[in-house]
Amino acid sequence: MATRLPPLVPLGEEPGDAALQQPPWRNRARLSSLGDAADTFLGRAGFDRGPWLAAGLAAGIIAWFVLPDAAWWVGTIAAALLLALGAVALWRGDERRTHLLLACVSIGIVVASGVALIWSRSELVGAQPLGRAGAMTLAGRILERVEQPAEGRVRLVLATRDEAGEPIKVRVNLPIAEDRAAFREGAVIRLRARLMPPAPPMLPGGYDFARAAWFQGFAATGGVLGPVELLEPAGEGPLLAPLQRRLSDHVRSQQAGSPGAIAAAFASGDRGAISAADEEAMRDSGLTHLLSISGVHVSAVIAAAYVLAIKLLALWPWLALRVRLPLAAAAIGALAGIAYTLLTGAEVPTVRSCIGALLVLGALALGREPLSLRMVAVAMVVVLLLWPESVIGPSFQMSFAAVVAIAALHGAQPVKALFARREEAFPVRAARWLAALLLTGLVIEIALMPIVLFHFHRAGVYGAFANMVAIPLVTFVSMPLIALALLFDLVGLGAPFWWMVGRSLELMLWIAHLAASQPGAVKLMPQMGWSTFALFVAGGLWLALWRGRVRLLGLVPAALATLMLLATPVPDLLISGDGHHAGIVTDDGRLLVLRNSRSDFARENLMELAGVEADPTPLAEWPDADCSPDFCALAIERGGRPWRLLMSRSRNLVEERALAAACERADFVITDRYVPRTCRPHVLLADKRLLDRTGGLSIVLREEPKITTVASSQGEHGWWRGRPD
Repeated sequence: MATRLPPLVPLGEEPGDAALQQPPWRNRARLSSLGDAADTFLGRAGFDRGPWLAAGLAAGIIAWFVLPDAAWWVGTIAAALLLALGAVALWRGDERRTHLLLACVSIGIVVASGVALIWSRSELVGAQPLGRAGAMTLAGRILERVEQPAEGRVRLVLATRDEAGEPIKVRVNLPIAEDRAAFREGAVIRLRARLMPPAPPMLPGGYDFARAAWFQGFAATGGVLGPVELLEPAGEGPLLAPLQRRLSDHVRSQQAGSPGAIAAAFASGDRGAISAADEEAMRDSGLTHLLSISGVHVSAVIAAAYVLAIKLLALWPWLALRVRLPLAAAAIGALAGIAYTLLTGAEVPTVRSCIGALLVLGALALGREPLSLRMVAVAMVVVLLLWPESVIGPSFQMSFAAVVAIAALHGAQPVKALFARREEAFPVRAARWLAALLLTGLVIEIALMPIVLFHFHRAGVYGAFANMVAIPLVTFVSMPLIALALLFDLVGLGAPFWWMVGRSLELMLWIAHLAASQPGAVKLMPQMGWSTFALFVAGGLWLALWRGRVRLLGLVPAALATLMLLATPVPDLLISGDGHHAGIVTDDGRLLVLRNSRSDFARENLMELAGVEADPTPLAEWPDADCSPDFCALAIERGGRPWRLLMSRSRNLVEERALAAACERADFVITDRYVPRTCRPHVLLADKRLLDRTGGLSIVLREEPKITTVASSQGEHGWWRGRPD
């Protein structure tokens, strides 16, 4: 038997030195084993490329918004393409890496495409804002008219020119008393208005109107000053907008009060007459999605048209023998859905819902599964190709999160088995249907909770229960009754149906006000960080898109994100971007405000981002504050030490030496004006010079203060005019 000799070691080299040369080969073997494991995992877990490709496209778009500048955007595109090319170079023709190769190539290409898509969209449609606020006289053509009687105004979108003669698009609010019927799409008017650039977020985590206006093409917004002169009457303008307004007026004439305003929203998409109290109740009860024409409404219209068409067509034997009735009914339902979408303004949520419903109709006509994750993915890709910027909006995220949650829940085998049809008594079948409805509502609420908290910093506790009644009520009662009332109005017999519409909508409003008025119905939370939100999204996608037990691994990032959210500190100090508003959170959870502003927007921003539900207290009324007509001084205890605050209340001139002495005794100085450089507080001088660069501030006071700025989330995108300090 041959004896194996040990490997020869070159002269002057110890065995240990030779061993050091082995790890690269061992590492390569280890990487090969990891590749085998990854490919096997993708094969066993049922990797469906369609939904993941849609998620990858959305991830690329979001990366463009999150990353700061062009160097990062180009680097992301390059890295994604290198991933795809590297996978092809390494594993092309290797049957052991089929799934891994497809995954890397697909995800790399769609992520790079997402970054390039939104970057191109921004360059094509982005509108540079006006350089400064001011009053100006302008003449322009009306592009859009939005009536808002509940707010006492009409919003007009004008195509005009700025002072340099450059074409711009602006949006102005016209008091309803100054409105005339001639001020409609296509008319040319002259007016004087106070215009200002679209506002950035007031505070870190607040609503970014500047970003939204950038993609809508608005260079400025403002209000009309004085009368408006008609220069040229409207010619043959668009047909749908006047039709929409006439339909809304007709509905409100047939049904008065709050039910009439909501019925007009369902029929025409016009929400301008809904009162603030009803809007707030619908929001706090989790029913506000019913006011926006989206999945519930479009699905109800298309489903009613489909069922009615297939039943009526089946009564014609000659047609039933020669034509596939599901195909004909699907075509009629599709036409009804498209007409309803156009009539209600063709907003992004409505178009998105219409696309999804049309895909479901196509699946029904072809005998395929009507609701699947692939269908959702196709609808998502279509919307992202048309409006890539919508991916960061709450409407897009909530709509698709709800649909993905429904598809994933009812596609799971245990749920299919639990709610499968079977021979049983009617009470048991009804109980099973109600259980399915409640479970679906709970899953949707859980899926939407992180999105609602991230965007609105508040969540309704009783939303699942309110939706369990309100959604069937709207879908199967209110919407069909509105359609019947409008149909019978053609012959003057719609009054009984309008009476029933009113009662059904009064019931929906009663549910909304009841749920919103319960103790603890709304919970406010401080701003959720991007990393926390990303973990929630990753966990939700993993739970929804994988199959089998492996999907349960998605609970890990979701649980970690929950812990991070619970550990998110409440800001101790909030400073608006103009320095005019400031909020201090007390030890007992109350909010002190520098100014008792009449602005609901400012007050609600401070309350939401501080996570405080009670009405704020003016700082001048706080016993521990020392306030004069010009300044307020306050010391708060945080992190085992006192922090001294000095805040200006007026624009009166102050003697420089006295101001410098006061600044020297303070840790933070907050003012909405420029102050001399002799003002040197110990930690931060938040004056107009600084705030113009950083935007609003959120400060957590511990041993070392943690300061978050609006600028830190803006980067060098076109809509941000400040620069990080």
